[in-house]
Amino acid sequence: MNQDKMYFHFTLGPVQGFVAQARRTRDFWAGSFILSWLAAVAMRSVQKQQGKIIFPKPDDNYLKWLEGLGENQPPIQGSVPNRFKAEVNGDFSPQAIVDSVQLAWRELADVVWQADLAEVVPDKPIHRQIWDRQISRFFEISWSLTADEKASNILDRRKNWRSHFAPAEPGVKCMSMAGWQELSGLPEPNKPYPKRDELDRFWQPIRDRLNMDLADEENLCAIAFVKRRFACHFEKLGKDKKVEMPGGWELKGWKLKTGVPSVSYLAAVHWLEQVILSEEEDKLDDLQKAADALGAEYGEWQTDIRCIDHAYRDAQKKGKNPGRLKALDGSVFFEEGLQSQPTPFYAILLMDGDSLGKHMSDTNKQAKISDALEKFTRRVPGLVYSHNGFLVYAGGDDVLAILPLEDALSCAKTLRDAYGNAFEGSGIDSTLSGAVEFAHIKMPLTKILRDAHGLLDNVAKDGCGRDAIAVRVWKPGGKALEWAMPWKKALAQDETLIIERLAGEFRDDEDKDFSSNFFYRIRERFDLLNPPKGEKAILNPEQANSLLAADYLGSGVNEKRKVSLRAASEIIGTLLTQCRLVIRVLDDQGNEKFSRPSECLKADGAFLVRFLANKGVGR
Repeated sequence: MNQDKMYFHFTLGPVQGFVAQARRTRDFWAGSFILSWLAAVAMRSVQKQQGKIIFPKPDDNYLKWLEGLGENQPPIQGSVPNRFKAEVNGDFSPQAIVDSVQLAWRELADVVWQADLAEVVPDKPIHRQIWDRQISRFFEISWSLTADEKASNILDRRKNWRSHFAPAEPGVKCMSMAGWQELSGLPEPNKPYPKRDELDRFWQPIRDRLNMDLADEENLCAIAFVKRRFACHFEKLGKDKKVEMPGGWELKGWKLKTGVPSVSYLAAVHWLEQVILSEEEDKLDDLQKAADALGAEYGEWQTDIRCIDHAYRDAQKKGKNPGRLKALDGSVFFEEGLQSQPTPFYAILLMDGDSLGKHMSDTNKQAKISDALEKFTRRVPGLVYSHNGFLVYAGGDDVLAILPLEDALSCAKTLRDAYGNAFEGSGIDSTLSGAVEFAHIKMPLTKILRDAHGLLDNVAKDGCGRDAIAVRVWKPGGKALEWAMPWKKALAQDETLIIERLAGEFRDDEDKDFSSNFFYRIRERFDLLNPPKGEKAILNPEQANSLLAADYLGSGVNEKRKVSLRAASEIIGTLLTQCRLVIRVLDDQGNEKFSRPSECLKADGAFLVRFLANKGVGR
């Protein structure tokens, strides 16, 4: 073995602690972007030491943008994984990589401090001390250097030896990043708790300066403040002050859009699309007048959602003037003063590749995997945009996006297809599992983000045996339902999603809420049909189908539609397949040995159909 050839493994975190702690979708996107950007800095620093990134295949144009040399549009989403492997020479310095990442983060933070805080923060050392302490000790960087090319798990073993611990944080805590002190430096809650006016004395001048970027009574730590504000100042990085990096290169930022759609806006986009496209000119005028009467803000000018962009252009071609409706703050669409309201639910989509680890241990496969993932990552932004979503992150085999309720499942299916196509012909069998969280706009964003990872790992992957889709619905009172299915059982022969086709069958007519009558009794029916443990079911599958088909026909469906008993039985039979959990059992190589549906019916599948049919709005 050539001892001059070494392999450098790098990872940067905490991922969940930095990305998922977010009060706004913009914070969510910012955490992902910054983490990806810092990983790119590490990659570039490796290249400056004549190292070669082996996995994943780096986006050369992204890395050029770090020096202001990129072509076409600059990166606007995170697309560089926080973990990579590189081939380096014997005199490679890992510490130079660590120093580069830490320097980039400090310089970015300082740009934000100078632009937003330096002139308005009271002249007391404590505020800068809090800032410097938090900025300097937040990120955890782990690396390993080995001569063994096949040591794919060496970084995991290194991470088990924890050497990074967050500092103890006194004082009033940040409202976004749990456990971190907010910047005013006021005392801890167990001492005479600071009154609101004491906090406002520090924060109100900052709020006035930042306009809508800091809400009333919102107090942030240094890390959360950088996440909130960095996009406004990113292009200043390296402009007024050179940022000279280890290895003899200069780090530069670029102009970023600050418009990230709120969850309220994403929930409402299809409703807003219909208002803009409406042939009734009064609808546009009425919405604009109502918004003005409510004192609505216009913070969505830079939001780029496909259906709204197209609706705007179509309306203007017809001579209509949608005015400022595109930019309305999403919360105004749910004010009581409006005559009609959209669905209050949006979706978070999280997807991740299956079984790549077993292939990555084979060094002969790594180049093929890297090439396939690059193909997939290139396609993701366009696919998410085509489904009216906002892409937060796409790097390697990971995807994170926020979408309207109506588009999330079809987007997941499209991404699964694109992933399979990217690996086609590679000889590598890898699939893509997904988790969709349908959440009410009043649910805490951080809670939903954290839950999505458990839904993906524990339900779609471990519970269903991978190559699966899992769904949860969150209403203001908590979790309303959970459903999961292997992709092969979730898709019809024509590759459409069965659950969405069923939603179309059960969608309420304008005059008759027939499906409510059917679903009202379905849990009771399932309790009857499910056999007690160790006993046989009272009714066989054919009898169960006939019973529910009769319920369906008796629900009022024939008052608006002519449905035969045979057609009703087919619809109910399809519904029941989606109400039985299917468990896939895999062998040691990840191949399916067998799959079997559960004997018990789970009403959550039926209630998901109901939820999708009425877009979460019960009638």
